[in-house]
Amino acid sequence: MMMQTQPVHRLGTRAKVLLSSVFGPYAQDDAYGSRKINPMELYQNQVTRTQGAFSLRMFHRSFGLMLLQANIDAPCTLLDFPSEDRFIEELQSCSYDIVGVSAIIPNIGKLKRMCDLVRKYQPNATVVVGGHVANKEDIHEIIDADHIVRGDGVKWFRTFLGQDEAAPVRHPVTPSGNGARIMGVGLSEKPEDTAAILIPSVGCPMGCNFCSTSAMFGGKGKFINFYETGDELFSVMQGIETKLKTQSFFVLDENFLMHRKRALRLLELMEKNRKSWSLYVFSSARVLKSYTVEQLVGLGISWVWTGLEGEDSRYQKLKKVDTRSFVRHLQSHGICVLGSSIIGMENHTPENIDQVIDHAISHDADFHQFMLYTPIPGTPLHAQHKADGTLLPESEFPAADTHGQYRFNYRHQHIRNGLEGEYLLNAFRRDFEVNGPSLGRLIRTTLQGWQKHKNHPDKRIRNRFLLKAKTLRTTYAGAVWAMKKWSENNKTIQAKMDTLLNGLYREFGWKTRLFAPLAGRYLYHSLKKEENRLQNGWNYEPHAFYEKNTAALALAHQRKGERTVKSTVPWVTGDLSPVFGRLQAGA
Repeated sequence: MMMQTQPVHRLGTRAKVLLSSVFGPYAQDDAYGSRKINPMELYQNQVTRTQGAFSLRMFHRSFGLMLLQANIDAPCTLLDFPSEDRFIEELQSCSYDIVGVSAIIPNIGKLKRMCDLVRKYQPNATVVVGGHVANKEDIHEIIDADHIVRGDGVKWFRTFLGQDEAAPVRHPVTPSGNGARIMGVGLSEKPEDTAAILIPSVGCPMGCNFCSTSAMFGGKGKFINFYETGDELFSVMQGIETKLKTQSFFVLDENFLMHRKRALRLLELMEKNRKSWSLYVFSSARVLKSYTVEQLVGLGISWVWTGLEGEDSRYQKLKKVDTRSFVRHLQSHGICVLGSSIIGMENHTPENIDQVIDHAISHDADFHQFMLYTPIPGTPLHAQHKADGTLLPESEFPAADTHGQYRFNYRHQHIRNGLEGEYLLNAFRRDFEVNGPSLGRLIRTTLQGWQKHKNHPDKRIRNRFLLKAKTLRTTYAGAVWAMKKWSENNKTIQAKMDTLLNGLYREFGWKTRLFAPLAGRYLYHSLKKEENRLQNGWNYEPHAFYEKNTAALALAHQRKGERTVKSTVPWVTGDLSPVFGRLQAGA
C-alpha cells in the first residue's frame, strides 16, 4: 500500500514512463476475468443493455490515465485498450523505468497478468497500480506491484517524479467518446460534433454507502477540486473549445453542481462572454433543485445523470424530492435525464420487486441505468457486509463477476438463488417495452426544449436550442419514422412515435415531412441489419490508442522503427499558460 512518506524515483523526470489500461478484448468470457455481459461500453453495459440495435454503443477513453500523462513531465507513453500481444510488444521494443496500470476490481486477473509480464520483460521497472482496483483489501497478496496508489494519482506521480505537486493541473483536450453508433449507423467522429471531456473534481462529498468513487477519494465529506474557481474552469473550457471547436462538454464530476460558487461564477462568465455551451453533468436531485430552472438553462445543462435509487430511499440526496415530477419538469425544459435505480436494496423482496421496477420506469427518464446493490471493496456497504459475515468468498463468487450486472456478491436478506439477475434484466426489458427506445425519448425531450426556449429573450440560449433543432428537422425525424415502423407489434410505443413524429411535422413543416420517410427507410434498413448482426453474436470492441508526450516523442525520434505520429492531442491549464502537445500515433 502507499507509504506514509511517499518515495521519490531516483531518476526523477528522467524516468521513462509507460501508462496502460488492462488489455482486451473485453466483451468475452476468458480466463483472466473478462465477461461477455461486462463489455468496455458504459451504455450497453448498464443503461441500454436490452435495447438491441437501439442501444447507444460507444467507448470512453481511460481519462484518468490521460490526465496523469498530461501532468507528467517525464517521457510518458500511454497505451489505451491494447491487446495482450500489443502490451508485450511494447515491453519488448521499448525500455521503461516505470510502468503504471489502471484497472477496476473485476479486471484484477488481467492486472495480475500484466504485472507478471512487466516482471518478465522489464524486471528493473517500477510497477505502479491505480484505479478502483486499489480499493481491494488483499490486492498486495494477488499482484506483484511496487506501489498501489489510492486516491489522487496526479499528486502522487508528481511527488514520485520530483515535480511540483501544487502546480496547476493540466487538462487533456479530448472528445468524451469514440466509436459511437446507434441503429447500425456510425455517428460523427469529428471533435466539433462530440462533447469534450471536462474533469473539474473527483470524489463526492455525499458519500453514499455503495459509492466506490467516493470511497476512493476519501469518502463522505471529501473531494478533490482540480479547478477551485469558476474562472479557472472557464479558462479550461475556452481552451478546449478553441482546440476542438466544440460547444459541448461531458462533465466528469460526481456532483458538479454541488460546488455552487464555482458553478454560478461559471454562469456569469458564460453570460458575459456569450457562450452557448451545453453541459452534460452528474448531479443529485436535491442539488439540482437548489438551482432555479433559469440558472440550469443558463448554464447550458442539457443532460443530467441523477440517482433515483428507489422508492422510499433513505439517501439524503433524495430527501423530500418528488423525483417523478422533477424529471418531467427538467424534460419540459429540454434537459435529458439519465435516471439511475438500484435493484436489491435492503427492503427489496420477491414480493415487492415488481412494484420497485414499476416505480423506476414510471419516471420515463430518457435513459435509465439499473444496477444491483453491490458492496464494492473500500465502501461502507462492503465494510458492513464484512462485519455481518454476509460476503461470499471469492472461491464461490469471483471478483470478475462483481460488476453489478450479474449476481450479488453477498447473501441478501430476502432475495436468494440468483433471482436478482432476472429481476435486473426484467427492469431493463420493462423500461424498453413501456417507454420505448431511449433515442425516441431523447428526441422528445429535445423537441420540448426547442418549443419552450426557441423564443428565449437571451440570444445565447436561443442559439443553443437552434443548434439542436437542426438535427430535429432532419436526422432525428428520420429516426422517429424508423422507430414508428419498427414498433408495429407494440401499439403503445407506436402511438408514442406517431405522436412525436406528428409533433416534429407540425413544428418544422413540409421539408421535415419529405425528409423523414426518406431518411427513415434508410435507418430502418440499417436497424434491421444491425439486429441481424447482434443475433449472430457480433461484439463491439474499442481500438487501441498509442500516445506520447513531448519528452517521450523526443526520445522516439532518436530511435528507428517508431510508429508514425498522426495527430496532436494537446492539454490546457486553468490560466491558459503555454503548453506542450501530446501526440497520438496508430496503435
